[in-house]
Amino acid sequence: MQICKTISETRAAIAQARQAGQTIGFVPTMGALHQGHFSLVSQSCAQCDFTVVSIFVNPTQFGPNEDLNAYPRTFDADCQGCQKLGADLIFAPSAAEMYPKPNLTWINVEKLTEHLCGTSRPTHFRGVCTVVAKLLNIVQPDRAYFGQKDAQQLAVIQRMVADLNFPTTIVPCATVREEDGLAMSSRNAYLSHEQRRLAPVLYQTLQNAAELIKQGNTNATDIIAAMTEKITTQTPGQIDYISIVDKELLHPVATIEAPVLIALAVRIGKARLIDNIVVDPS
Repeated sequence: MQICKTISETRAAIAQARQAGQTIGFVPTMGALHQGHFSLVSQSCAQCDFTVVSIFVNPTQFGPNEDLNAYPRTFDADCQGCQKLGADLIFAPSAAEMYPKPNLTWINVEKLTEHLCGTSRPTHFRGVCTVVAKLLNIVQPDRAYFGQKDAQQLAVIQRMVADLNFPTTIVPCATVREEDGLAMSSRNAYLSHEQRRLAPVLYQTLQNAAELIKQGNTNATDIIAAMTEKITTQTPGQIDYISIVDKELLHPVATIEAPVLIALAVRIGKARLIDNIVVDPS
């Protein structure tokens, strides 16, 4: 497995693979890899001839007072895990390599970024879209793999790729969970032992909401109220949002008549945890 720090050497290695007739798979990450990330790497290795994993903590998607400097970095372990799974190349650029000059060009996806995480993190998706576009231009993969846990990010990237005619297929991958249901996340490392014990309540809350819908309750306000009560009474978490939105356009719905995304973001201690499920009322 190659480890490349520059755009030029990464492009050269991928060009060799292309000349050999190999298909290119790509898994963009910010490192601190866990089994959720590794499931994406495994799927790419199974479906593509040459798998590239990027490890880059992208500064432009962090807002003021967010955890850029504290974000966990486990580069050696990340590389070892990718190598064991059969990845062919790690692209690990510095911030100076990706942003050699102050960035003047940004990509904004409208409407899909107005709710959910976009409300409290107004510049987040501008940074995400811009760095993903840069990475797709550098790697030029046939397929790129993104997890469903970041459902809004997945929807935004899919729309950006479609609108800008990137020749890449975005492959959604199921959320990977701990045995107790907690969605795997690099930020889970911030949780204390007691906070970690309580964190699975978030997924339990999503499951309870799905059960209410299956029982015939289609009033989004009622369901959000029940979810809010469960989280506030059973965890010390501070709710950033609990939303029920249209599965495709991500705008809030009042009455649940079609498939919806039920999503939440809750701060437990230092960790801002997100999770979601899709529920079809039919």
